[in-house]
Amino acid sequence: MSTDKKPGRLLAGDEEIIAAAYHEFNRLPIDQDLTDQPTHPPRTKQKTIAEAVSISGKGTFAGKSTTTITFEPTTREGWWLDRTDLPESLPIRVAIDNVWTTGSIVSNIVLRAGGPHNYVRMVEHIIALRMGLDIDNLMIKIDSGDPPLFARGSLDLIEALERAGRRTIDRPVNYVTVKEPVTLGWASGQFLTLAPHTGTVPKLTVDTAVNFRNAIGQQRIKFPVNFTNVQTGAEARTNTPYAKMLYCKTVGKIFADIRNLGYTDQNILIAKKTTYHNQPRLIRNGKSLEAAWHRGVLDLLAAIALIPDARFVGEITSYKAGHRLDCDLVTKLYLHDLLTPAGCE
Repeated sequence: MSTDKKPGRLLAGDEEIIAAAYHEFNRLPIDQDLTDQPTHPPRTKQKTIAEAVSISGKGTFAGKSTTTITFEPTTREGWWLDRTDLPESLPIRVAIDNVWTTGSIVSNIVLRAGGPHNYVRMVEHIIALRMGLDIDNLMIKIDSGDPPLFARGSLDLIEALERAGRRTIDRPVNYVTVKEPVTLGWASGQFLTLAPHTGTVPKLTVDTAVNFRNAIGQQRIKFPVNFTNVQTGAEARTNTPYAKMLYCKTVGKIFADIRNLGYTDQNILIAKKTTYHNQPRLIRNGKSLEAAWHRGVLDLLAAIALIPDARFVGEITSYKAGHRLDCDLVTKLYLHDLLTPAGCE
């Protein structure tokens, strides 16, 4: 019996290009398959954290400054970002309708609400944790629009949230899925497919692959979204080609955002043509899977976290995709009325 995957209903893209991309994807060996692991334990009631906890680090886009994040409990439903340096601005809900841009030279998700100054950049490494932790409602206080970078990816954030404990809220946890398999594809063969949840136990699984023409190469992993796997992926750093790093250190210095980037050899993975510039992480069978883990957890799940009113369950298949394609697909879920309550107990 064939285990090859097929695209869903194509929401945008060329059928022949996506068919060829799927053929390429299906031929990739699976470097790590964790699908036999359990998913999150089912929950019926929402949770927030029990107490506030703070964490600080050097800014992403202004690396010489220090940014502090304070996680606070809230009865507001969902995850929220609140700029404490803009006291007259309302908190920004983590939701697809608040996505402002997905960056250009530095790819990242920027959320904004209200005035043009009330934004937070590089939110993906924070909001992705919504999908892997048992926290439904959270107020994230931040003293600038520039979140901190950490040498251990987002592990510091997870550890802070674990220290904060949990408090149950007497509201039900809602689950949604797609009504049918749907695919969004682009001209270079990138695609993202969401398939409906099956069964009665809420479950989200990810099958993701990257394919770079440098040392990263081809990587494919499959995993259920649970605390253990999100914790693993949280350590995976953003990756960049060595040539882009050189650009940022030379020509890019004429741009303020590039000149002040807080990237270092410790907090990003730098790939040359055939070797890594620095030491890669998440080695399995002699091969680093750091890029695939970063894509599967800190990038992809961040877009799924933008579905604000419930937890998404089902199956995600991703190949060579990025923030803009991810956010475009989540937008289309609402434009085409593709979400439906999931049949979970």
